[in-house]
Amino acid sequence: MAVTNASLPTSYEYYTGGGITSGLSANQSYFTLNNQNITLYSGAMHYFRVPPPYWRDRLRKMRAAGLNTVETYVPWNLHEPANGYFDFGSAGTDMQEFLDVRKFLKTAQEEDLFVIMRPGPYICSEWEFGGFPSWLLRQKDIKVRTSDPVYMKFVTRYFNLLLSLLAIFQFTRGGPIIAFQVENEYGSTEKPGFVPDKVYLKQLRQLMLNNGIVELLVTSDSPTMHGTAGTLPEYFLQTANFASEPEDEFNKLKELQTNKPTMAMEFWTGWFDHWSEEHHTRNDDDFYDVLNRILKYPGSVNMYMFVGGTNWGFLNGANLNNEETDNSGYQPDTTSYDYDAPLTENGDYTMKYLMVKELITKYNKVRTRIPQTPSITPRRKYSAVVVQGQLLLNDLLRTVPVTFQSPSVLSMETLPMNNLSGQSYGYIVYRMTNLDIPANSILKISGHVCDSVVVLVDGFLLNKPLTRSSDLDGFGYWRLKDSTITINSQNLTGATLDLMVENWGRNNFGYLEQFNQFKGLWQGGVFLNDVELQNWHIFPLEFKKSWTQSLKGWRTPVRRWAPGPALYKAVLDVDVTEDTFVDMEKWVKGIVVVNGFVLGRYARIGPQQTLYLPGVFLKKGNNTILVFDHFVTRAEVKFSEGPKYRTKYRGSN
Repeated sequence: MAVTNASLPTSYEYYTGGGITSGLSANQSYFTLNNQNITLYSGAMHYFRVPPPYWRDRLRKMRAAGLNTVETYVPWNLHEPANGYFDFGSAGTDMQEFLDVRKFLKTAQEEDLFVIMRPGPYICSEWEFGGFPSWLLRQKDIKVRTSDPVYMKFVTRYFNLLLSLLAIFQFTRGGPIIAFQVENEYGSTEKPGFVPDKVYLKQLRQLMLNNGIVELLVTSDSPTMHGTAGTLPEYFLQTANFASEPEDEFNKLKELQTNKPTMAMEFWTGWFDHWSEEHHTRNDDDFYDVLNRILKYPGSVNMYMFVGGTNWGFLNGANLNNEETDNSGYQPDTTSYDYDAPLTENGDYTMKYLMVKELITKYNKVRTRIPQTPSITPRRKYSAVVVQGQLLLNDLLRTVPVTFQSPSVLSMETLPMNNLSGQSYGYIVYRMTNLDIPANSILKISGHVCDSVVVLVDGFLLNKPLTRSSDLDGFGYWRLKDSTITINSQNLTGATLDLMVENWGRNNFGYLEQFNQFKGLWQGGVFLNDVELQNWHIFPLEFKKSWTQSLKGWRTPVRRWAPGPALYKAVLDVDVTEDTFVDMEKWVKGIVVVNGFVLGRYARIGPQQTLYLPGVFLKKGNNTILVFDHFVTRAEVKFSEGPKYRTKYRGSN
């Protein structure tokens, strides 16, 4: 009699039917789970990058492709946004709805998936500061990713809470977690003059043991590039990260650790985008070829990413493409983390998804019940909405709840706010009043701006709008050191000077010194005709939901080319809440806020031109859409049914 899918056991029934006596084992050349052979067919999905109401949809789609495991990072900066203040789904932060990691784990198990946890404390992930909370920068001379006692004090406090929550979800306790990763790509910290700190790795392992973690511990690096520099072979299973040439990486793994399973912890299904680059995609045939070779080897695999996601709000990371900490080689990531993955940012199927399903069916000898492939999530292009109101920068500054006076400019992180945790995200405005400015005066900002600055005198914009990628080489952006701008052509008396600086995202990868990512103006003073300006009024613009939703006094929009930074309000009235994309092609640079939640950044320089707006962020009736543009005003906010990317742009407006 033919075996039907309905008569097959689930993965949990197959691997736990006789009771659980052991977890995932790497004590031989292949994996076993509860003493039965298993090949891990895993995919990365980050719970903090996907709206929680869609978790089940994405997880079921993964299982329907034949995957038996899901992998996720844990972002420290979201779970401890202020020093000693934790949020695991109910603490009232703007991201709290994304942070119920226990609910995510339960849902994954209900959808018949095992879980690989990558708790950090450093996660990279093209995520703001590699997952570190920015308040760590307030600790003098802290050395992250080392056994530095100052750093480890905070890691210990965080891990004692996090791991105690995760411990009850371990496989051997009846939960879904079959493995934990220790740190992340730690071998990449190796460079002349610095050897990765093995004491640090031992301390992380001991923290896990102290908190009852008993499942398999792993590390991940490129074995051909870093050997065992980022691991402890006596304690951890080493896994590989790569895009191609799996045989080379797996052969090196076998050389480094004999009689152990081979696994790709990150097989890169695509890649991410930096602002001003072309949109990255990965050839489907190349993807198929490499995945086929991984499974044929044979090896286990975690596809990074399997589910594309979103860097909500200000949470995108960045790279530094040099060894300097001066910011000149800074490359911020886009809001979209679609990654050209098998499942797109909005959960759609791609050709890669079909290829995964085909290859797992071919190679997996263990037959278990696979759910029916879920239908796609509906999308629609809503009609454009008219901009009804405008608040200029000066209007916004009047409503900032906490401001500061300082003799000199200060970084965001050093401001004494948020329970002495500083400012993490958004904008910071430095104001100088009652200035007498002679004609043709020169303003100079010492060092590098972190990361861009808009200059206004008496509310009038001096910068040129960011409309070309080459504009990043000029005044106002991170690449220039000691940049200057001519302020005026006529004498001014009693003038007000505003410098609005945006944090475009802290670096998430690199050598240890590249994590000194303060934001704002902090590398030197601000000078007018070579005289340093003193006694600043500092305004943090965080765009927290409570503040944004309390704004009042909206004025009729002023239509002119360059009014400078302003917040624009429109209302989207809907009867049906479905996924859509906010089309920002006609705007220049800024952020979009929907019902108080900062959706993300946009920039005309691309490549990303639309922002994914999940239907679950909308409500029936009126929805408030706010656009904070640094340079221009537009008459309407448009929508698109799908994403748009600008492949190459050299126009002006």
